[in-house]
Amino acid sequence: MLSPSDFASTSWELMVRVDHPNEEEQTDVTLRVSGDLHVGGVMLKLVEQINLAQDWSDFALWWEQKRCWLLKTHWTLDKCGIQADAKLLFTPQHKMLRLRLPNMKTVRLRVSFSAVVFKAVSDVCKVLNIRRPEELSLLKPSGDYFKKKKKKEKNNKDPVIEDILNLESSPTSSGSPASPGLYSKTMTPTYDPISGTPASSTMTWFTDSPLTEQNCSILAFSQPPQSPDALADMYQPRSLAEKAKLNAGWLDSSRSLMEQGIQEDEQLLLRFKYYTFFDLNPKYDAVRINQLYEQARWAILLEEIDCTEEEMLIFAALQYHISKLSSSAEMQDFTMEAEADEVEAALSHLEVTLEGGRADCTLEDITDIPKLADNLKLFRPKKLILKAFKQYWFVFKDTSIAYFKNQELEQGEPIEKLNLRGCEVAPDVNVAGKKFGIKLLIPVADGMNEVYLRCDHENQYAQWMAACVLASKGKTMADSSYQTEVLNILSFLKMKNRNSSSQVTSSLESMDMNPECFVSPRCAKKHKSKQLAARILEAHQNVAQMPLVEAKLRFIQAWQSLPEFGLTYSLVRFKGSKKDDILGVSYNRLIRIDVATGIPITTWRFSNMKQWNVNWEIRQVAIEFDQNVSIAFTCLSADCKVVHEYIGGYIFLSTRSKDQNEMLDEDLFHKLTGGQD
Repeated sequence: MLSPSDFASTSWELMVRVDHPNEEEQTDVTLRVSGDLHVGGVMLKLVEQINLAQDWSDFALWWEQKRCWLLKTHWTLDKCGIQADAKLLFTPQHKMLRLRLPNMKTVRLRVSFSAVVFKAVSDVCKVLNIRRPEELSLLKPSGDYFKKKKKKEKNNKDPVIEDILNLESSPTSSGSPASPGLYSKTMTPTYDPISGTPASSTMTWFTDSPLTEQNCSILAFSQPPQSPDALADMYQPRSLAEKAKLNAGWLDSSRSLMEQGIQEDEQLLLRFKYYTFFDLNPKYDAVRINQLYEQARWAILLEEIDCTEEEMLIFAALQYHISKLSSSAEMQDFTMEAEADEVEAALSHLEVTLEGGRADCTLEDITDIPKLADNLKLFRPKKLILKAFKQYWFVFKDTSIAYFKNQELEQGEPIEKLNLRGCEVAPDVNVAGKKFGIKLLIPVADGMNEVYLRCDHENQYAQWMAACVLASKGKTMADSSYQTEVLNILSFLKMKNRNSSSQVTSSLESMDMNPECFVSPRCAKKHKSKQLAARILEAHQNVAQMPLVEAKLRFIQAWQSLPEFGLTYSLVRFKGSKKDDILGVSYNRLIRIDVATGIPITTWRFSNMKQWNVNWEIRQVAIEFDQNVSIAFTCLSADCKVVHEYIGGYIFLSTRSKDQNEMLDEDLFHKLTGGQD
């Protein structure tokens, strides 16, 4: 026993476990401390007592019972609430973590376990050369994600060795002058905008990037396609409820990895969480564009998003083309000066559709809003009535469509006027069958009105479809993006156009592909291999001349045109309802969806939102909209923090500006997405 004469009566013993990075076993160190000693003083005593010459600068104290870091080193033990029974761990803040990227490649690197996830992801993106890190986050996969794979490995006698890109020597610590996600008009191009190859030996504008040219190629170029067997062994969600489960694992951006129970060397998924891809620029974003393409590709192959068979073949043709270019030694041929200007112009057109907008945004001409007027056919689905379209004279102006019995009656009262602001717009197209339709789901007080429009030809469809898409976002045809939207729709229709020719037959003779690698397993089962290959090669003729980066951007653009694009699902129970529903969260709206049929019931726009809050005790999200509309729901498939963070995150991302060269307002992000537990 220590006598009171030796030590003050206020002192007591504190046991701290020390985590030695190069040793498996931890050691316990007992210190004599008092309540007025600050945390930094405890760490100093520890290092003196351990008496080991090494760099301790990355070490910090972790309080196991409270699951929190003691990073405020000027706080006293009394202020922290630490007493003799506290279990403290003296451990490095940066630990190894395995991250599976969207291209299914795993990288192993050192990540901060003490910084909030938002900051940790920014540091990781700095290492990987991915701008706009606020669009990504970390996902802890569910047991289903690896279930099939593990079953396969169990039946395989040969041990499976995962191919890991080791970036262990790449610290993701802060303090560097370079900042991820920044854009400067004076920046030196990093990548060739056509082929995606590093532009020079000084290949990155991130001054502290550890990526070698070889590692960059692994991240910036598409990997060889997976075999059909490997595809079949991957987890594929079959219903909206299963898709909702995939989103349960998103980590809380406002808390650290350690606080969320993540272990050293654990495997997490790095994914694009928010579907607003701002300022995609081929000169700087080869890695970002490729990883985005890969995430889109796997979403199609694993049927995480639905598409028609015709669309599946276009995606397959683009994959086949990208795969050929990525593995071809002649890829550099595309960088000829003669082609550069034409491709640059095409890419600048594409930038608008990728939600980035233009730097030189043209103001709308509010004195002369363009209008469309033409004969279209209309159909409203009703029970026990066959699908019969009737022709009317339609006039599209501002964000509304009015229709009349004929053109002569245009100056009178319309039969009906449809306000498209906030509606759902989906293509109803079969190019081969000359069917050019537009499906509209228009929100009304008690749900959604379903309306189908039928156009006569491609040009008419492109004009009206583009106008509907813009109107749903509250924009008119005077917006600078209207003509670009029309051109992109026409371009997509051209890709869908099947031109049979003898070239396909001759190509089949020398075919170097396994067609089942480029479509979903369910689609592959419907067709014989040669038949599938012929249809993919047929579609490939429309994209065969595309350079590599443009083909990836076209793939992303086609993915964005799918009706379900950008929807993140959660299983919820609305207040007052007796059954579960699916809530879809997009960049500009919330959608209530019937869990059994998948049909949208109601849509609420963020632009009409007055406020939202979370009751953390009963885990309920409550939202108020204009016109005295209020909703409340509890989340069943995921924590309500996930949905709360999606809503706040999208609102935060909508504040970004292309002229914004300063750091992102991280405090604003946490204000909009944070919560109290």
